[in-house]
Amino acid sequence: MRYRLRPLYDLGGYLAAACLCLICALITAQILGRIIDRLATQVGGDRIGLAIPGLSEISGFLLVGATFLGLAYTFVHGGHIRVTLLIGRLPPAARVFVEAFCLSVALALCLYLAWNLYWLLEDSIAFNETSYGLLRIPLWIPQTAMLAGVVLFCLALLETWLATLHAAVTRPSAFTIDDSGHE
Repeated sequence: MRYRLRPLYDLGGYLAAACLCLICALITAQILGRIIDRLATQVGGDRIGLAIPGLSEISGFLLVGATFLGLAYTFVHGGHIRVTLLIGRLPPAARVFVEAFCLSVALALCLYLAWNLYWLLEDSIAFNETSYGLLRIPLWIPQTAMLAGVVLFCLALLETWLATLHAAVTRPSAFTIDDSGHE
């Protein structure tokens, strides 16, 4: 299937990868700081104190960004786990309608999640909520990444759902898994 908004989904995937790279860089910097501190004390000096405060909290928020921003990218590239044991045995004319039903449920759940994330984000902004860790990070920052990732996923599901419905109406007996956007 050809996705019209694929550059948007790819952008989400690249942002997710950037979040993972930042996690890796921060943890590497923390490890190197501890090694330098240990070497300094072994040579008879004092600890330099090279530590990143709130590293676990920052890494957690970056992991949230990586998880949610990568949803649409993973979906359009067929990376989500699909259980096709039952649907793969159906004739194409029935399979297209089962696929449309499954996509409808997924889209409804995703839209519900997006709606609630939006109101969570609104509350966090209205009440100036911050994290409870060592660093007082405004919660709207990771929540924005969550909402953006879920909205991108909703768009990918919607595109796939429309293509599946089109296949169900125009050529249900020729439906293949590729028509629904999955390999």
